[in-house]
Amino acid sequence: MIIGEYKTKVGEKKRIAIPKKFRNELGENLILTRGYEKCLVLVSETQWKGIASEVINGSFINRDIRDTSRFLVGSANEVIPDSQGRIVIPQPLYDHANFTDEVIFLGLVNWIEIWSKEEWEKRLEYLETNGDQIAQELSKLSGKTQ
Repeated sequence: MIIGEYKTKVGEKKRIAIPKKFRNELGENLILTRGYEKCLVLVSETQWKGIASEVINGSFINRDIRDTSRFLVGSANEVIPDSQGRIVIPQPLYDHANFTDEVIFLGLVNWIEIWSKEEWEKRLEYLETNGDQIAQELSKLSGKTQ
């Protein structure tokens, strides 16, 4: 299962080492793309096919589907970790995520988010402040009340 939070440094040439636990779960062929809230998303090739099919099966006429395709698919890159588990972050993705010297890997069961340390700290503060409200909204969507 892809879970946990790990911190690592950004190396020369914009390389980052994927935590070994995540490498073991994901395999060799990976897809790296833009994520929402200024992070990157890293998934296995198999998982990517599922994500891409959701976009592909939508109507080309629908503006939201086109925009989602542009955002996620348009920025996607195939990446293969080197022998030390490192990948190079393409410049447009590096810029999107505001990476500096440290990044945070978050395992979210089916995918991994990669955040700049600074952006993650901002997002975590938001989640800590608004977590109860978010949980209440989710319970309304699922029809469950607490």
